[in-house]
Amino acid sequence: MSESEPQTAPPLDVAANLFLVRQRVAEAAAAHGRDADSVRLVAVTKSQPVDLIRRALRAGQREFGENRVQEAQAKYPELRAAFPDLELRLIGPLQSNKARQAVELFDVIETLDRPSLAAALAAEMARVGRRVPCYVQVNTGEEPQKAGVAPGGADAFIALARERHGLPVLGLMCIPPAADEPGPHFALLRKIAARNGLGVLSMGMSADFEIAIQFGATHVRVGTAIFGARL
Repeated sequence: MSESEPQTAPPLDVAANLFLVRQRVAEAAAAHGRDADSVRLVAVTKSQPVDLIRRALRAGQREFGENRVQEAQAKYPELRAAFPDLELRLIGPLQSNKARQAVELFDVIETLDRPSLAAALAAEMARVGRRVPCYVQVNTGEEPQKAGVAPGGADAFIALARERHGLPVLGLMCIPPAADEPGPHFALLRKIAARNGLGVLSMGMSADFEIAIQFGATHVRVGTAIFGARL
């Protein structure tokens, strides 16, 4: 190849990346006395094309996370028709006026974070007769630009979502501040979950999922390490 010819990147091997991430999950779990099966890998597909998601499905991946209702609507009906056992999770902020679409499309909603959304989701679940498991998103860093209930208000909000609205709240989710050490945030989420009798913790992403496993993560959300940089 001459110097004037453009360099092309090698094709992305999603299956190989998945294998490596699963191996890292298993090793992190074993290092902390946990069974690898106690940690579920959620492949984050925000801004990723259907072709790459299909490669992950062919490699055996079944749990996926999307940030936006509209993007999921554009990609997943076709994929679900071909792979009906896939599980789709909403992991981005949800507007109350999108509750109907979210309840119809997603298998888990991880970003429940305010009373108006709890009311909207409860109404839509009753309307369609479909109870979608929910996680409460906790803004552990109390960042004003980020979604999530403040740690100090988490207990009251969990009680409201369960008792007033009858929502199936199964766990908690967090996204620590990028500049912070993630461990204390994961520890805080685990503490809130324990005192509310919640056994599911969705925490940890490509850069810190092994630390999250140390602190009890049951679901880790990994995108870049599987699919490469977002397009």
